[in-house]
Amino acid sequence: MKNITDSFLSFGYWPSAGSFELNTDILATNPINLSVVLGGLIFFGKGVLSDLLDNRKQKILNTIRNSEELRGGVIEQLEKARARLRKVEIEADQYRVNGYLEIERIILDLMTSTSKTLEQLENNKNDTIHFEQQRAINQVRQRVFQQALQRALGTLNSCLNTELHLRTIIANIGMVEAMKEKID
Repeated sequence: MKNITDSFLSFGYWPSAGSFELNTDILATNPINLSVVLGGLIFFGKGVLSDLLDNRKQKILNTIRNSEELRGGVIEQLEKARARLRKVEIEADQYRVNGYLEIERIILDLMTSTSKTLEQLENNKNDTIHFEQQRAINQVRQRVFQQALQRALGTLNSCLNTELHLRTIIANIGMVEAMKEKID
């Protein structure tokens, strides 16, 4: 340590400016060289280093600011998307409910229509049965009446004379025509 301080303090030890020597004492020359280099770097590099650090600081601040703006935009878009999703879910629920109501209405309409159709078919069946019964009854009446008329005519022919027979036939024809008009 004494050599280091001696190299700084004793100027007489240094050779004159006219001659050049190599100082091989590492402990004496390294701290001087390092102090000169560091001093030069600090003096000359202070501005450059300061500018580089300021530029880097501005880039980092701009990146942070841009990231915050993007984050805010993304959050806003997310909220809009969530609002649209809620709206679409509500509409889907409405369509689903309306669809169920429409299906129930269609089923009710079909049941009502089927019921009316069955009722009309039942009424038509009953009307057809009643009509066929009346037709059968009228046919039976006509046969019974014809048979009765033939028996009566047979009895009258055997019992009556010609004049009485003619009056009876005319009267019976009038009765048959009257009955026929009632039937039609």
